[in-house]
Amino acid sequence: MEKITKNLQFALLIVILISTVIAICIEIKTMYVNKSVTLADLLLMFLYLEVLAMVRVFWDEQSISITLPLLIAITALSRFIILQGKEMDPTGLVYEAVAILLIAGAIVVLRLRHSDKLGLKIKRKLR
Repeated sequence: MEKITKNLQFALLIVILISTVIAICIEIKTMYVNKSVTLADLLLMFLYLEVLAMVRVFWDEQSISITLPLLIAITALSRFIILQGKEMDPTGLVYEAVAILLIAGAIVVLRLRHSDKLGLKIKRKLR
């Protein structure tokens, strides 16, 4: 049963990897054809990069910490806010600013979470 599960995981990782690479190529082609790169485009490319990183981490460690999916979710939410803001209000700069602050805030929280500054690291006793 374990071998079937590992083979299924491997197959799904390959499908995710190939699909992500195809999506990246399509997005680059779209930006080239439109001769325009927006913040939403860059955030989408960042999403693809994070998916590739998540595939690599899962491949190496056979598990994923909460950090990568959280970054993907925050970036996707920020991109959604930007796209919604541009549809509703021509001055989408406010929405872009909110999205950038969300991303920056999340990165700061994640970095502090992994640092010693907050004292959140577990101290192990030496025996």
